[in-house]
Amino acid sequence: MAYNVCVIGGGLTGISVLRALTVVEGINHCVLLEQNNDVISGASAGNSGIFHTGFDATPGSLELQCMKDGWRLFQELQQLALLPASRTGAMIVAWTQAELEQLPAIVAKSHANGITSARQLSAAELHELEPNLSRAALGGVLVPEEGIVDPWVCPMFYLLQATRNGAKVIRGCKVISGKFTDGAWSLETTRGAIQARVVINCAGNHGDTIEAINFNPSPFSIKPRKGQFVVYDSMAGSLTKAIILPVPTERTKGVLLARTVYGNLIVGPTAEEQDERDVPRTDQTTLDKLVMAGEEMLPALRHFRGVSSSYAGIRPATQFKDYQICAHRDRRWITVGGIRSTGLTASLGIADYVLHLFRENFASVVSQTRAPKSPETHAAEARQIAADLVSQVAKLRTNSTGGPLSVTVGSQTFQVSHNVNIIGICGIG
Repeated sequence: MAYNVCVIGGGLTGISVLRALTVVEGINHCVLLEQNNDVISGASAGNSGIFHTGFDATPGSLELQCMKDGWRLFQELQQLALLPASRTGAMIVAWTQAELEQLPAIVAKSHANGITSARQLSAAELHELEPNLSRAALGGVLVPEEGIVDPWVCPMFYLLQATRNGAKVIRGCKVISGKFTDGAWSLETTRGAIQARVVINCAGNHGDTIEAINFNPSPFSIKPRKGQFVVYDSMAGSLTKAIILPVPTERTKGVLLARTVYGNLIVGPTAEEQDERDVPRTDQTTLDKLVMAGEEMLPALRHFRGVSSSYAGIRPATQFKDYQICAHRDRRWITVGGIRSTGLTASLGIADYVLHLFRENFASVVSQTRAPKSPETHAAEARQIAADLVSQVAKLRTNSTGGPLSVTVGSQTFQVSHNVNIIGICGIG
């Protein structure tokens, strides 16, 4: 079968793009190919579950545009479908005099990026809002709009919206090679040949490998960056109200403290360059350092019986600081690469930007689009999908026996693949 659009990669970005094509644009015959047996299982399975505003993103960057659009679109969708999320706010905390001196610049950058609610806090204000923070904290910046989301339920909701609107998902389907002839792509996969008029590369940690099918060598190189986390139980989660962030550096946002939507407290991530792209391993030495870092920021953690669990994720960094998103009109290909730690926040914004590129370059290429559903029908459908999904996850929490966690929608079963969810649902700790 020849598809109108083939999206390669079943992580947050690919799923969000698939949703935009089918739900927003009404394009029929769209397919998503995921090399693993489950979606949301690569880079997207190891993030923090934090929804950022873009307060510290590079001004004028595509990343900032996508983050701001993603934040706005998610707020609209969350209010419509009551997706699990909480606007906790975040505090960027200065622990040294040098960091304290950077706070005014952070506020100024936030305001320049459109996050005008950000404001500087004195040490007294900081400790009044977060009394369990170490007295070594010298001051901070409050960003009220930052928050936490369910990092598996939300993208799964996007996917179910897409499949409800005609999208097809093929799992265990690794793309091996491809040829572009006569204005169409023929992709060789482990599940047979796939034909498509347009291909969108959202392959995450394998984005450069897939990109080489279109341009060899790929114009960007994935440089995997591992982030490890330690996880405390919900008793520790009550020690802080807001997300506690360090003063960021050029390379990383640094080690943070945050509650999850399940009430656990996470400490992390690290930022470790490595070659491995698929298997995110933890090591005890690094986890011990994270425990120490957490206890330095939140001394009350020393009174808990220890870490409940841990996990790691691998982020698809490249040699470029900004996202690598562009359309190749003559090749009927859209590149979506280098989506690093901000992908959870930016995913809907990225999809919106990709949809803009698609309309601009390939609107005349596809066939059989359908009229959008009425706002009332769309809203009712979204609420039903979200309610059914959240209900199934809630049942997993009450009935969990420690075995594989999955939800079934129609004829398809999806494994819960995000570490935050697995730990939270099983009540580890």
